[in-house]
Amino acid sequence: MWADVDTKSDFLNYSEVADLVVDVIRDPSMRPVTIGVFGSWGTGKSTLLNLIEHGLNPPRGASEFVVVRFDAWLYQGFDDSRAALMEIIASTLIDAAEETSFLPEAKKLFARANKMRMLGLMVEGGALALGMPAFGFGAKGVEALGKLFSGEADHDSLGTLKDEGGKAKDSFTGLLGPEKQQTPPQQIEAFRKEFSNVLIGLDKTLVVFVDNLDRCLPKQTIHTLEALRLFLFMNHTAFVVAADEEMVRHSVSEHFKDPGDRHVTDYLDKLIQVPVRVPRLGVQEVRAYLFMLFASAGNKVPGEHIEALRVGLEDNLRKAWRDEPISTERALELLGSNVPVEVAEAFPIADRIAPMLASSSSVLGNPRIVKRMLNVVRMRVRVAALREMPVNEALIAKVALFERCMEEKAVAHLYSMINSAAGGKPEVLAELEGLLEDPVKFTEACPDLWTKVDLVRDWIRLEPQLSTVDLRPVVYLSRETTPLRVLRAGLSADAAEALAVLKRTSNTSSPSAKAALQTISGGEHAAVMTQLIESMRSHSEWTSKPVGFDGAQLLAEKSPEAGALLSDFIHTVMPDKIRPWLSSKLKGASWYKEREKK
Repeated sequence: MWADVDTKSDFLNYSEVADLVVDVIRDPSMRPVTIGVFGSWGTGKSTLLNLIEHGLNPPRGASEFVVVRFDAWLYQGFDDSRAALMEIIASTLIDAAEETSFLPEAKKLFARANKMRMLGLMVEGGALALGMPAFGFGAKGVEALGKLFSGEADHDSLGTLKDEGGKAKDSFTGLLGPEKQQTPPQQIEAFRKEFSNVLIGLDKTLVVFVDNLDRCLPKQTIHTLEALRLFLFMNHTAFVVAADEEMVRHSVSEHFKDPGDRHVTDYLDKLIQVPVRVPRLGVQEVRAYLFMLFASAGNKVPGEHIEALRVGLEDNLRKAWRDEPISTERALELLGSNVPVEVAEAFPIADRIAPMLASSSSVLGNPRIVKRMLNVVRMRVRVAALREMPVNEALIAKVALFERCMEEKAVAHLYSMINSAAGGKPEVLAELEGLLEDPVKFTEACPDLWTKVDLVRDWIRLEPQLSTVDLRPVVYLSRETTPLRVLRAGLSADAAEALAVLKRTSNTSSPSAKAALQTISGGEHAAVMTQLIESMRSHSEWTSKPVGFDGAQLLAEKSPEAGALLSDFIHTVMPDKIRPWLSSKLKGASWYKEREKK
């Protein structure tokens, strides 16, 4: 089994890209700079950040860089990400300034960040706009201030202001000390000056890695981006932002109330000077990745042999333009003379399934999807061994590949045929195996529900052949592993992550949303739709489209069960007349069922 976390080792041949980013950061003429590492969910952005950090800070010798890792998602719902980022940077600089004469300056910077955190508590569009400081006011005080400025203050809110005002006075005095009160722009300028002085004094370049920005809600995303603006055009700084560009663009569009693509692009171009795309994995990269995963599973191969394999694969991939792909036999040789049997048996499996994993529209070489599919396979292998079932890993992997790459209706059809066929051997599989060299007849013999004929042909061609095997145990295992998945809020980890993407989807043509749909198992379609509907219940004005509806629509189109739930919900919120914005969306929608008027 493999942990679903980013690695510090290069299994994906990303070192070349990482080296290019390191070169940009190391070039003084390029600083200050903000680099965007863009890629969809699961493509290895966090791993790429690890490789960049490793390239900046060699194992030995003093580094010229101070590195900060900031997980934007970690602070969602708990803190103001702007203040959190500033405080993390300031505290990191305190650590870097230990035993230097610049330690007092670094501590002063940290205090400044605290002051700006208090500035963040001002009433938006209220106290700050009127030039009235809100230092020291708690949440109740801020709310009361808002009512005062809007003319809605009542007896209770005026009492709250009186109580909170006393607290604020004490807090305000203690925070600023003898320093003259400053306006927010003055506080920001002072922070930038103190920050620059510390870096110049330490003779260091600050490199901030911002990760998981695309997992945040639009407000949190914008807060983090606005925090980056604070450091723009400041020498000795470099920011590396890892995110799904489409999700970031969605957040910007939501924040500025759909400003148009050009304005969104202008906004991002101002923040990101150097965009870098995470490379999509081809067949050879997926194959090498599978080799590395199989070799590293269970810590049965010595670390030095794993590294020898990694180096050999990396060298081969870099010379792929002239050299033949590394052979399975040569890859096994790199692991030494005593290769575990399960590794030796797994490498040919990697050889066979890599092309489909690279080309399937539901996978496209996505490393996280590949890893999770292999975890499903290994889980089923273990269950099969415990129950002494007559199946092996190659057979289980082939059927799991069909599950991952084909549409749900095709998978359901295959399992139905297996369960109803004599001896669990559907005749159509034998027929298709015999027609591999005749594309026309193969297409004619292919079941109507198996619409991806080219993928089916590639799948049928894979070893082992299925026509002579009782496949009922494999179908049983596909059901048996479902309860073994790690659940989160009633959903599997895959479904929960897909739900987060669908909630943020604002366009039914979104590639990220379509990719997320492929990660939801058929048994969880209804549960995900239920969660989407719950998130839309707070939408009060159905004259406009609620956030998340496009994601729900995509799910409804994929799953009849989910579609029925959404149809019922629409009738609940619009019992009399469908709103104009929805009418166009429902044209031709097979999942939407009109109700008879009584």
